[in-house]
Amino acid sequence: MPDFLKVLTAEPAADPWVILSRLVTALLLGAIVAWIYRRTTGHAHSVSFPTTLVLLAVLIAMVTQVIGDNVARAFSLVGALSIVRFRTVVRDTRDTAFVIFAVVAGMAAGSQNLWVAILGILVAGTAAFVMAKGTQNEPAEVFVLRLRAVPDLNLDRLLAERLGPLVTDLRLMSIAMTGQGLGIEGSYQVRFKPDVGAEGVAKSMASIEGVHDVRISRKELGQD
Repeated sequence: MPDFLKVLTAEPAADPWVILSRLVTALLLGAIVAWIYRRTTGHAHSVSFPTTLVLLAVLIAMVTQVIGDNVARAFSLVGALSIVRFRTVVRDTRDTAFVIFAVVAGMAAGSQNLWVAILGILVAGTAAFVMAKGTQNEPAEVFVLRLRAVPDLNLDRLLAERLGPLVTDLRLMSIAMTGQGLGIEGSYQVRFKPDVGAEGVAKSMASIEGVHDVRISRKELGQD
């Protein structure tokens, strides 16, 4: 056998089946964390984020087994990972907590501390469900919808048809003619339902024939 193959296969850190069982355990724990996130999140989350939580748990389990008790290897890994920069902005601080949740679950699986992961999921998962129920009764965030359209378009009827199933509150703030009667501009206060995103609503409204401009912004305190 060539020397480089002997180096790669000599003195394994653990039995391959043991390593596989730890990775599968991390996969299951990550899936549970992702399921808790889906069930308790109060906003329209990214489709890829739950998948990221599952993969993160598995990868951390791999890293934990690679490092083992080798301090030098741990420092080398930190140096290698320090060159990787993540530019994706986490939209909610609660999402950051779930990232840490998946990391700890994967670390527990990789270091063979299964009870830590199980008990941690029970406690943290229960807390997530309890807090999610407490926030369900809170009023939805208020947004301001501004749009410009041709004067022949009936904005009130249009918004009632398009936004009726998507909002819990829709109120007219102001309406005015622009460009010497060549256009109409309306401002509305809206509260979206929990699973409705402002971006999707803006794209839907902008695709309507006769609508020239659509803007959705958060309503500031005291704003009329």
